Amino acid sequence: MSVLIAIPARYASTRYPGKPLVPLTGASGNAMTLIERSWRAACSVSGVDKVVVATDDDRIRDVAEGFGAEVVMTSESCGNGTERCAEAHTALGAGYEIVVNLQGDAPLTPHWFVEDLIAGLRAAPDAGVATPVLRCDGDALNSLLNDRKNGRVGGTTAVFATDHSAMYFSKEVVPFTAETFAGTEPTPVFHHVGVYAYRPDALSAYPTWPVGPLEQLEGLEQLRFMENGRKVLCVEVEAKGRQFWELNNPQDVPKLEEMMAAMGLD
Repeated sequence: MSVLIAIPARYASTRYPGKPLVPLTGASGNAMTLIERSWRAACSVSGVDKVVVATDDDRIRDVAEGFGAEVVMTSESCGNGTERCAEAHTALGAGYEIVVNLQGDAPLTPHWFVEDLIAGLRAAPDAGVATPVLRCDGDALNSLLNDRKNGRVGGTTAVFATDHSAMYFSKEVVPFTAETFAGTEPTPVFHHVGVYAYRPDALSAYPTWPVGPLEQLEGLEQLRFMENGRKVLCVEVEAKGRQFWELNNPQDVPKLEEMMAAMGLD
């Protein structure tokens, strides 16, 4: 099955304007923009036929082409990354059997997260969409709770059924637990990893649906699939010693740089 990875990137982020061009310094002191680090993460995934950056911004296009990425220009009317991936897939001839949305704010995404995601979607013919989830340890859960306590929107959490079909995604920390957990202790909370794999029919249908109330309230694009009766498969992935976090707010820059330093990532 042919696989396309599209990295949607926009300059006019509400929470963090210009985020794709923010430099992140690695363990060796080498600084690269967020979009280049995300592109490099995508290029490390095996079994992929093409990787593109999908943007509507000339500044992002120029930077991306400067480090060797293929860029697909999309319209300014795209409301989120899924709509941008749908437009990019159409612009490329809509010939791929799986389209992966590796969001441009997730440069620490290990290649096996995406490889496991693709394998999970291939093995679930009744699912139109799949997305990874990572069980939080105590440290990760406390980071999520600390963000909410301080009025920041940090990571997204997911709850799912026994067949791993998603029940809900939220920027709040769900499910609620009154328990406290030590640093590496496993918790009942799953961090949603901001990557999606779509079958073409689900992806092409997505822009035709109106924004539903849950998507609007949470600001989470994947809820549109669920609000229109499409199964979203949650694929549990393993950290294997890697730390993971997305760049959601300016306060996340030092957090990601500390993680890269600790893991020896340049």
